[in-house]
Order: sequence, then structure tokens, then C-alpha cells
Amino acid sequence: MKNLGWIIKEIIPFWPRVCLALLLSALTITSHVGLMATSSYLLARAALHPPLMDLMVTIVGVRFFGISRAVFRYFERLVSHDVTFRVLSRIRVIVYEGIEPLLPAYLKDLRKGDLLSRIVGDVEVQQNLFLRVLAPPLVAVLVLIGYGGFLAHIDLGFTYILAAVFLTAGVALPFLIRIIGQGIGQRKVQAKAKMHTFVLDMLQGMPEMLAFGQTQAMVRKIREAQNDLSQSDRKMARVTGISNALMGMSANLGMLAVLVLGILFVEKEQLDGILLGMLALGVLSSFEALSTMPVIPHYYEESIVAGQRLKNLVDEGQKLLEQETHERIDYKQAAKAHSVHSPVIEFRNVSFRYHADEPQVLHNLSFKIPIGSRVAIVGPSGAGKSSVVNLLLRFWEPDSGEIYIDGVNIKELSSQEVRARMGVVTQTPHLFHATVKENLLLAKPEATDEEIQEAARRAKIHESVHTLPQGYDSLIGEEGMKLSGGQQQRLAIARALLKDAPILILDEATTGLDPVTEQELRKEILALMKGKTLIVITHQLELAKDMDEILVFKQGSISERGNHDDLLRLDRDYKHLWTDS
Repeated sequence: MKNLGWIIKEIIPFWPRVCLALLLSALTITSHVGLMATSSYLLARAALHPPLMDLMVTIVGVRFFGISRAVFRYFERLVSHDVTFRVLSRIRVIVYEGIEPLLPAYLKDLRKGDLLSRIVGDVEVQQNLFLRVLAPPLVAVLVLIGYGGFLAHIDLGFTYILAAVFLTAGVALPFLIRIIGQGIGQRKVQAKAKMHTFVLDMLQGMPEMLAFGQTQAMVRKIREAQNDLSQSDRKMARVTGISNALMGMSANLGMLAVLVLGILFVEKEQLDGILLGMLALGVLSSFEALSTMPVIPHYYEESIVAGQRLKNLVDEGQKLLEQETHERIDYKQAAKAHSVHSPVIEFRNVSFRYHADEPQVLHNLSFKIPIGSRVAIVGPSGAGKSSVVNLLLRFWEPDSGEIYIDGVNIKELSSQEVRARMGVVTQTPHLFHATVKENLLLAKPEATDEEIQEAARRAKIHESVHTLPQGYDSLIGEEGMKLSGGQQQRLAIARALLKDAPILILDEATTGLDPVTEQELRKEILALMKGKTLIVITHQLELAKDMDEILVFKQGSISERGNHDDLLRLDRDYKHLWTDS
């Protein structure tokens, strides 16, 4: 239960609605019991041919219970599902808040399909927690107390029978079903996650699989995962069938026991025979409160497994947030305390590797970038250029060494404070399936239309946007698929320009642009970034030559640094790169 405690805590704030849902559910079943009991009593009385007026109250009672049952059921479903959806919305927010600090470093070993299965499938599983795990036992207790109290007015023997069959069907039977179906819920959650992972992999890698003729191999994997899921569903269906049969048998045995005891009382003239059918059918209909009890262990196990998978993500994120909160300081005060120094971005003896069993990508890296300067980082692929950005944005933490902004160790700042000072454009920026305007507002939600269009003009995409059907209100499709590669890149650059952060990082950001647009955009960016810091990571040395300083990376270290002319005169790594470009 400890794995579900954090979810149950999200239900507690809605306790008035929860109590109302339980009461309405109990009233629904009570109306069903009343309908069956009064109907039986009406038939028994009518068989004796009494005056019609003697039956009027009973007839009204049948109508009342018939109508009230439908009304109570409607409002019970309305309130209980309202509680469930409110709780699910809170869980989704909690899971997202837990995942956000983990990206991307702490989720690098988690496949996208599995992550999607957790934040969608595992959250949806929790809808059964209140509806099918917590609520039914509480409702059954209310019905037992209510109808048991009614039977006690006639004879305690009927109450004892009702309590005995309720305990058998509500406690012993679920325990037996749990033994029979143990592990099914866990296997079902795991099989579903496995299938989602394979399906997502297939959809994302469809072009490559078609090109290399591997679609059938992936289809076999999906079919195997689907077979595992179907097998779990079949086992669950068999368990459900067994539970329904045993529940029906328990209900009929309870009715039979009441009927036998009632007959004995009728023979002794201690009970009016007209009441015999009413008592028997009342007990039978009261078993509606127990109808879902046998499958509670399955839903409980499924919720436990899914809850644990979610809790693992949330706990990791919370741990990082607590560590960040403990270490963080006020940036403005810290920067003021270090104002005697020239404001810089500084790496001090930084070493880093992505995995413990992999070689280092950065080795004792040290350099300074003065605030307001324009710096290019160049070098061959795998030299560690993009790793500098990942560390600077706190996507990863260095294995050793320290990183400073304005003399403040970034470990002492929250991730949000660090990233708020930077605008970043990568080689493959993510664009959402939304409008052009909505994708731009991601950088500055309060931006006006004039600011949005100005950023688009600077990024040389304003004219292209006006060719779209609805202009800035046009949907650009998944991953911006309705735009060309160059348009996607320019839209990402416009988003970074709209943010207007003091530090702009371009990581191969001009890749995919035509030479004319690239040259115009380069001039525009250089003009816009006057007085601000520009860090350009590129293989295109034509862009690097305009920078104040060039850092040449080689195997995780800086082999050379200086401006374009000085590095050419050295006739070393940079000149070789320039000659080969």
C-alpha cells in the first residue's frame, strides 16, 4: 500500500465529493433492494386479492424505488467519475513535475515507449483505484449496516446470515481470487508497456525499417508483446468468470438460507408469509454491493505495479529538486558579491562522461568566456562541443570540476535560473504540433503580436509564414512536418530571439539553411547580439571566422584558442579544419 500512499493523498482533498459518491452508491443499492423487496411484497399481497386501496402505498413504493435507483445511479456515476478525473489530473501534474528535473540526463536509459507507457498508461490505471478498489468495500459496509439493521427489526438471525455471506463473498472470495490470479496484474502492466515501446519504435523508425527490410522483424516483436498482453487478459477473464460464478453461488446460498429460516418462522407463526419473498429477494439484491469485490485484488495489484513505476520517476525528480533547493542561493545577491570580478562564463577543470562505463568526453576542461563576447566552439565530431552546452544548461552534471556564471557556481542556482539566462537553438529543434504563434510563445508567453512578428523577421521566416493558409495561426504538424527543414530551423531561431536572453547558444543552428539565408541570418544575429553573449557551436568555419574568439576542441580538451587570423598563422588543428571545410 505504500506505493499507493502518494496517490491516496491526492484523493483526500476531495473527501466531501468522495463521501457524497459513497452515499449515492449506497443509496443506489438500497433503492435496488427496496425495489425488489417491495415488488415481491406487492405480488404476495396482490395474490390475496385485497382492496386496491390497500396496495396503493406499496405501488407508490415500487415506483419510487424504481425511479430513485436510476436517479441515484446517475449522480453516483457523475460524482465518482468527477473525483477520479480530478485525481488523475493531479497525478499527471505530479508525474510531469517529477520527470521535468530528470530530463534528459536521468532518463537517458529509459526508452521513449516505456516512458510514454508510464505517463499515459500507468496514470490511466489509477482510475481503478477509487472506483474499483477503495469504494466497493466501503459501500458494501454501508449496505450491510443499513440492510442488516432493517433485518434485525424482524429477527437477528437474518442479520447474522447477511453478515456471514457478506464476509464470505466480500473477504474470503477476494482472498481466494487473489491467490488464483496472483501476478496477472503485474504481467499485464509490463506487457502493455513492452507493446507500447515496440509500437513507438516502429512508428519512429519506419523509414529505416522499410529501407532495410526489417518491418517483419519488428511486427514479430509487436505480435509477441500483444500475445503476452492477450494471454494476461485471457487469464484475467478466466479469473473473472470464476469470481462471478462463486459470487452468484454465494448470493443464492444467502438467499436460500434466509428463505429456509423464514419458512421455519412462518411455520411457527413468528413471521407473516407475505414477507418471506421480500426478505429473500432483498438479500439477493443486496449482493449488488459485492459484485466487484472479487476482482479487487486484480485492480489493486495493477494499481500497485503502475503506482510503483510512477513513484520511481517522481521520487528521483523530488530528490533532485530537494538537492537543488538545499544548494541554491539567490543569484542576484551572489552576482553582486562577485561583482569585483569581470562577468564571465567559466569552466574550471571540468571532466565529464555520459555513462560510468564509457570514456570521458571532456578532460579537465578550463576556459573563460567574457559576458558580451562572441565565441565559436569548433572541432571534429565527438570532440565534446555539444557536451559543453549540456553541462552549461544543467542537463547533465560534471563528474568533477565546476562551472560558473558571473562568479556563481551554477550548482548553487536552480535549473530554471540558469536556463532563464540562455536561449538555445540546436541542430534538431523540437517543434510542437501547434500553430506557428504557439510555438513562438513557448519562449515568451506574454509576447505581443508585434514582438512575435519582429522576431520572425529577424530570423528571416516572416515572409514564409504569410504564405501559410492561416499565417501565424497555421498548424505546422507533428515535429513541424508541414515546414521545410530550413523553415523549421528559422522558426527555432526566431523562438530563441523572442526570448531575448542575455546568452544565446547556437548548436549547429544554421544547418539546413541555404547559403544566402545563412549569410543574411548570420549578419542579423551578430547585429542583434551586440552587448550580449553569443556562443556558436559549428562545423561551418565561415561562421566561426567572425567571432571574437574561437575555441578548438580535440578529444575533449581545447587544443587551440584565438581569433581566426591568429589560428591560421599557427598552422595547426584549426588550419586543417579550415582547409578541409
